[in-house]
Amino acid sequence: MLHILGSVDRPSAGKVLVEGTDIAALNQKQSAIFRRRKVGIIYQFYNLIPTLTVEKNIQMPLLLDKRKVNREYFEQIVSSLGIQDKLQALPNQLSGGQQQRTAIARALIYRPAILLADEEPTGNLDQRNSKEIMDMLRLSNRNLKQTILLITHDEKAALMADRIVTIEDGRIVSDAKRG
Repeated sequence: MLHILGSVDRPSAGKVLVEGTDIAALNQKQSAIFRRRKVGIIYQFYNLIPTLTVEKNIQMPLLLDKRKVNREYFEQIVSSLGIQDKLQALPNQLSGGQQQRTAIARALIYRPAILLADEEPTGNLDQRNSKEIMDMLRLSNRNLKQTILLITHDEKAALMADRIVTIEDGRIVSDAKRG
């Protein structure tokens, strides 16, 4: 489902609308541009480029799109994620939690319309840092009007959401709005 929403895979039938665009109808090049501009993906295994510094890994989506980095927003993100002192490090010099925060920063840097978080985006973080990340994602949802789709088995993380859709064996078994 995340790959379909992220325009990585195509659905076998139907339409997938994101901001009025049927992403299922996009060709490969259009899909890549759409992903780069509209979809932030936080992968379970980070997908950081090992030869690039933390700073360049975070900025990569903007650099690929030949867009200028908003330094104030960049500083805000890395500061709130607690990785401002790791910007010149390579991914293999980071802990798992620091790699996770770098991946989250990369997904947020271009202010995507939809943020897809695959399997426990806070799974490698302690309880305090996990709460801070979840709070930041909520703020991002509220302030930037981003849709955030979080796949989780963590009930505490799920209960922070405005809406919880429960899927079992590929079928929606409940869909509850909260608050």
